Amino acid sequence: MFRTPLTLFRTLAIAEAISWTLLIAGLILRATADLPIAVSIGGGIHGFVFLAYGATAVLVALNQRWGVGPAAIAIVSAVIPYATVPTEIWLHRTGRLRGAWRLDETSDPRDRRPIDRLLRFFLRRPAMLAVALVLVVAIVFAVLLIVGPPGGKG
Repeated sequence: MFRTPLTLFRTLAIAEAISWTLLIAGLILRATADLPIAVSIGGGIHGFVFLAYGATAVLVALNQRWGVGPAAIAIVSAVIPYATVPTEIWLHRTGRLRGAWRLDETSDPRDRRPIDRLLRFFLRRPAMLAVALVLVVAIVFAVLLIVGPPGGKG
């Protein structure tokens, strides 16, 4: 399904933008129609997609060997409404999303680093990677739900 880092990153960047729309619509419904549940639903979906996008950005940054700058921009773009789409376009145009998943070790000495070995281990097992990512995102999401929404119950 996500045969390249580009397809995975693009999908989550678009999903993150859509989730912003759901959150904003929920805020509007709460303010105009006195429907606080709309924020709970839109905010919950947005929160989960936000975390999934962040995990995807880290995964793709590791695979593509981005520096700290592009990785930070990709992750922080999720905080700004709709910024993940122009960020994806920029990363694509600058060649940072070019290429395949790094499944095999090459002569590059970086391929022998523990993080690269771990990355290849999971990339060769996409089902295991998907389950691991969903579990991590779900655990972080659950902890954040327990902690409560940003800014209190407002």
